[in-house]
Amino acid sequence: MRRADRLFQITQILRNKRLVTAKQLAERLEVSERTIYRDIQDLSLSGVPIESEAGVGYMLRHTLDIPPIMFDADELEAIVLGVKMITAWSGNQLDKAAKSALEKIEAVVPEELRKNIETSKLFVPTFAIPNQHKANFEVLRQAINGKQVISVNYHKLNGEHSTRELWPLGMYYWGKVWTLVAWCGLRKAFRAFRVDRLQKITPTGEHYKEVDGRSLDDYVAIQRALYKQHKEWHDNQNYGQ
Repeated sequence: MRRADRLFQITQILRNKRLVTAKQLAERLEVSERTIYRDIQDLSLSGVPIESEAGVGYMLRHTLDIPPIMFDADELEAIVLGVKMITAWSGNQLDKAAKSALEKIEAVVPEELRKNIETSKLFVPTFAIPNQHKANFEVLRQAINGKQVISVNYHKLNGEHSTRELWPLGMYYWGKVWTLVAWCGLRKAFRAFRVDRLQKITPTGEHYKEVDGRSLDDYVAIQRALYKQHKEWHDNQNYGQ
């Protein structure tokens, strides 16, 4: 077990507010009592409020507590990768929020884990991402959260342009592009639009209320039903071979 993980385990054990001896900790974590003494000292010096009494054991003070969330090395690397992906593929506001959250995490994790954050070798290149993508993403995110009706100019792959009034419901990321799922006022039906093909997005000043048959859950239910039908058809085709 990594030392940082062991320190985390010790704090989790002590969170139970029960007296625990060095011997009990050593047996549970499969290390020597001397190692536990050093770990307890390091935790105390780092600000973890541990009370100790010779011959009795250790516990956390009742008046103080430690943050309920801690992370191991793999969890931290997942978070770092997530922040990099947000930086690359979302809007500037979410980018700032993700980096701020990572800074808060860095401030509370042990030094040994903090080095893992700084030296992660997982990268998400951003040089091929157009600035318009980030601008569109942020406007759409705010419109979805605020249930704002928007007017968009959509550029199709075949070169055609169309203007739509939409109820933006959600966005899905497909690896290279985001798609906007919306209720289209022109077609009176659900439609999906590639975010990178939206030329202009303008809030109309109106707000929509979700109604039966027009929500994101309804859209997902329709897609699942279509997928099920397609899968059954495909399975039946293969069955006859």
